[in-house]
Amino acid sequence: MACERFLADLERPDLEFRAENADFVIGIIEMTLVHQKGESMDGTPLKGKPFLLQSWEKFIVYSVLGFYYKGTNERKYKEAFIFIPRKNGKTSFVGGLAYGIAILQRRSGSSVYIVAAAMKQAQQSFDFILKNIRQMGEAENFRILDSFVEHSLETTFRDRDGREAGSMRIEALAANPEAQDSFNCNVCIADEIQAMKKASQYNRFKEAMKAYTNKLMIGITTAGDNENSFCYHRLQYALKVVNGTVKDDTLFVFIARAEQDDKGDVDYLDPIQHQKANPSYGVTIRPKEMMNDARQAQNDPVQRKDFLSRSLNIYTAAVKAYFNIEEFRRSDRQYNWTLEELAKLKITWYGGSDLSKLHDLTAGALYGTLYGYKRQDGEMVDVDIIIPHCWFPITEAARKADEDNIPLFGWKDDGWLDMSNMATTNPDEIVNWYVKMRNAGFRIKQVGHDRKFAKEYWLGMKGAGFNIVDQPQYYYLKSDGFRHIETKAKNGELYYCHAEPFEYCVQNVSAVEKTDDMIKYEKIGGQDANYRIDVFDAAVFACIRKQQDMEKSQKAKSWWGE
Repeated sequence: MACERFLADLERPDLEFRAENADFVIGIIEMTLVHQKGESMDGTPLKGKPFLLQSWEKFIVYSVLGFYYKGTNERKYKEAFIFIPRKNGKTSFVGGLAYGIAILQRRSGSSVYIVAAAMKQAQQSFDFILKNIRQMGEAENFRILDSFVEHSLETTFRDRDGREAGSMRIEALAANPEAQDSFNCNVCIADEIQAMKKASQYNRFKEAMKAYTNKLMIGITTAGDNENSFCYHRLQYALKVVNGTVKDDTLFVFIARAEQDDKGDVDYLDPIQHQKANPSYGVTIRPKEMMNDARQAQNDPVQRKDFLSRSLNIYTAAVKAYFNIEEFRRSDRQYNWTLEELAKLKITWYGGSDLSKLHDLTAGALYGTLYGYKRQDGEMVDVDIIIPHCWFPITEAARKADEDNIPLFGWKDDGWLDMSNMATTNPDEIVNWYVKMRNAGFRIKQVGHDRKFAKEYWLGMKGAGFNIVDQPQYYYLKSDGFRHIETKAKNGELYYCHAEPFEYCVQNVSAVEKTDDMIKYEKIGGQDANYRIDVFDAAVFACIRKQQDMEKSQKAKSWWGE
C-alpha cells in the first residue's frame, strides 16, 4: 500500500518528486557512517564496515524527503509512522537518519531530538552517531555532552571563507511531558512509541516544530500487547491513511507485519509470513533462527504471544483482560448491516445506559436479536446485535484523551460519540438519542439503568414515554448478561456494528469466576484505574432487560397454558 501510494503521488499534478535531498542523506549515511557492532549472515564481523542502507530504508528516505508541492520548497510529508518488528536494524537506521537530516537542513539551524519512553532506548541511536563521529576523527569539531545530565552534540558549519553556513544539534531525551517544556526542533525521531504511556509524550515534541515549514516527526516502533495504548490507536489511524480510508497528505506510513486471516489468526510457522513482517529478512533476521523461534512459540503459549508481537509485529491483547478480543472481532466481521437496515428489521430492542457521575464517559446501547438468520456459511443462527453510543463533556475531552489514552475524537469522527458543550454530561442528550433511534424505526420496549446516578435522565426518559426499569449494579444480576454476550461472541453470533468504543471497553474487562458459574467483572486495575468499560456495561444492562423480559413472557404464557 505504501508503494502504491508512492506511485500515485508521482502522478499527482500538485506534487513533484525531487531526489537530490534524499540522495544527499543516503550518501552522507553510507559514505561516512560505519557499523558499530554485529555480524553478517555468514558470521563476518560488521564493526567498522560501511553502513549501507537496505532497499526498504532507502524507500523511506526517498518518500519522506522526495515529494514537494509543485512550485514550492515545502515538502509533502511532515510526519512518518514506521512500524517494523525488532532486530531489523531500526536503531542504527534511526541514528543515521537523524544525522543525515541534521546535516541536510543545517542552513535552517538543525535541531534534532531522538526521544523514547526511556533514556536508555533513546541513547542507543545517539551513541551510534557519537561513536561514528569519534571514529571519523571529527569529535574536536563538535561540542559533546555525554553524561547523566545530558546527551547532546552540536557544531557550526562554515564555508570556505570561514563564514557561518549553518548549524546542527542532536540530543537524546526521555519523553517526560510533566518535566519538559520549551522545546524547539525541526526533526524529532520517537523510538519505540509502543512504550509511551501517554499521547503527550509524543505530541509535546510534535508541537515543538511549529516554527518550521519542512519539519519531520518520525515515530518508529514495534507492536506491543496493549490495544488501548497511544501506539495502537496511532497504528489504526495510519492503516486508514495508507489504505485510503482517511486522507492525510502529511503522514507517511510504512507498516511491515505478518498477514492475518479473516479470523485474525496468523500462520506463524509459514516462512513467507516471517518475510512479510521483517524487511531485513535474510540480512539482520536469520531465517533458521526465526523458524526455530516459531516452533518454540507453537509449543509454549507464553512465548507465542511475544513471538507474534516482537517478531511478526502483530498486536496481542493484554493478558490481564478477560476476553479474547479476536473472538469478538471474528464474530462481528461476519455481519455488515447499517443502522438504516437494522431499523427496518423485525427486532424488539432493549436499551441500557451507564451514566457518569459528573464529567466522564457516558454510554448507551440498544440490544436486540434477529432470529433465524441464514449466515454466509449456511448456518441458521439467532444474531444478537448491539448498537452503542457515547457522550463526553468537551471541556474534559482533550485532557482525558491524552491522560487515559481514550480515542475520544476518533470516536466522534466516526459517529459513535457526541461531545456535550457543558462541564458535565447533559442527560437530555442521552434521552434525545433514544428518541432519535425510536423515530428512526427502532422499536424500544424497555431501557435499564441504575437511576441513583442521574435522576434528571430518569425523569427525561419517563417524560419521553420510555419504559424505564431500574437496573441495580449487583454482580449476580449482571452475570447473566455478561455470560450471554460472552457465549454469543464465542459462537460467532454477535454483531456490534464494528463500533470501536465497544471493542475498546471489551478489552478493558477483568473478571473473576464465582460459585455457581457466576462472574464478577470490573475494569482492569480496579475502580481507580484509567481504563473504561462503560460501553460494555451499557450493553450488559440492555442484554439483561431482554433476558428478563423474555423470562416474564415465558412465565405469562405458562400461566395461560400457552
